Amino acid sequence: MSDLQHRILQVLDAQDVIQDTKVQFPELDSQTVQAALNSLLARSMIKYTNIETDYWLLTDEAKDIVQNGSHEFRLLQEVTKNLEGLKIADVGTVLGKNGKLGQAKAFKNGWISKDGDRLLTKFKDSPLPKDETAQNLRDIQENQGAGVDKKELQDLKKRKLITMSKIVSYKVEKAAEFSLEIVQLNADITSDMIQSGSWKTAKFKPYNFNSEGVFPHSGALHPLNKVREEFRQIFFSMGFTEMPSNQYVESGFWNFDTLFVPQQHPARDLQDTFYLKDPALAKRPEDKEYWESIQRVHQDGAFGSIGYRYPWKEDESLKMVLRTHTTAISAAMLKKLAEDPKPTRLFSIDRVFRNEAVDATHLAEFHQVEGVLADYNLTLGDLIGFMQSFFDKMGVHDLRFKPAYNPYTEPSLEIFAYHKGLGKWVEIGNSGMFRPEMLEPMGLPKNLRVLGWGLSLERPTMIKYKLSNIRDLLGHKVSLDFIESNPAARLDEDLV
Repeated sequence: MSDLQHRILQVLDAQDVIQDTKVQFPELDSQTVQAALNSLLARSMIKYTNIETDYWLLTDEAKDIVQNGSHEFRLLQEVTKNLEGLKIADVGTVLGKNGKLGQAKAFKNGWISKDGDRLLTKFKDSPLPKDETAQNLRDIQENQGAGVDKKELQDLKKRKLITMSKIVSYKVEKAAEFSLEIVQLNADITSDMIQSGSWKTAKFKPYNFNSEGVFPHSGALHPLNKVREEFRQIFFSMGFTEMPSNQYVESGFWNFDTLFVPQQHPARDLQDTFYLKDPALAKRPEDKEYWESIQRVHQDGAFGSIGYRYPWKEDESLKMVLRTHTTAISAAMLKKLAEDPKPTRLFSIDRVFRNEAVDATHLAEFHQVEGVLADYNLTLGDLIGFMQSFFDKMGVHDLRFKPAYNPYTEPSLEIFAYHKGLGKWVEIGNSGMFRPEMLEPMGLPKNLRVLGWGLSLERPTMIKYKLSNIRDLLGHKVSLDFIESNPAARLDEDLV
């Protein structure tokens, strides 16, 4: 037991209660006293409550004033010494850096007047006034300014002569296990205690079931990954298979040409697409017939289409790009499906890249959710009906469809949902039926039609977590606390 703990117990034994530890142990700081009290509290020997007292402290400047007088009083003394007063130019020399302040205060108090370039006293034939500032500071130093007016205290605080501090002390009382001696408590029972039988009379520390354990260091799923997993489960529940999507670099052939996107399309410009420098060009696809069919449908027209009728360039088709959409993966999977045509459902969720200016809602890299459904004799009604079923599972129930244009789908529909929070209709996705110019060169039957749709992963995530700036979700400004503490996403609740 420490000496301080022993002193506390002895005082308590004699007085029953310690009203204020600051009065009882004035030489000790509150942290030292609290440490001793906490040790005794843990053994249920005492109980205590905090006492917080506002305490005025004098600054170094104030302590100098208590010793030598206030700046204004010292100025008055200097002016009074000489019958001709004191030159204004000499104030700084006589009183130093505080001369101007003393001069202003002396004028305010009505102690001095100005005559040309000189300061004159108003107490030529009468005794000097009392130095109230010094006296007030002295009172504060001695008895916390019990007799000082509140207005004067605020004025001294404004002049930065005093500062408010809180003094913490404690009221201490006896508790259930109070004793003048501290019994050492055992944390655990040992084999020696069992063999000797001392465990029967030993005292043990009580278990603290309210104490929280150390929070384990662990990783946390990013909100995008949580929402992504919810999307995956929706797709799986509807019988979809996930496509391999880990190839970020594609040739222009798979990213654009197979989708019937013309080589003059604005999406293929440098300001919209990232092109690779090394390697700059890809190899030709192994299927020569498919390569020639794509060239023919663009340049001359085929499969019932007149095409775009422009000179199709091989070098343009082989340029290497960071994929601008995951539809490039869908095209490759549909080409593989042509080897054994049958109804199928495919999806992918992965990153795509576009050369866009970064702002609150756009990044150069984002995630695309894409679904592909192939079956015989599908119609536009099937597309709309399936979209309603799909978005219902996301918690989006009120949909509108607007005709749109896409190079590789016809008909094409933009999908809108009513956002209750924003009070307006917002675009949430794009959809359509893949064109014959895309499907028939692959070797798919004419009556095997394919529905496709896509949306970003970021937009529903931002809606779900109530974020207005995409940079709060992705990038170097993201708060790690947000990543660690955000709740799991539930898309079966209303999203908009």
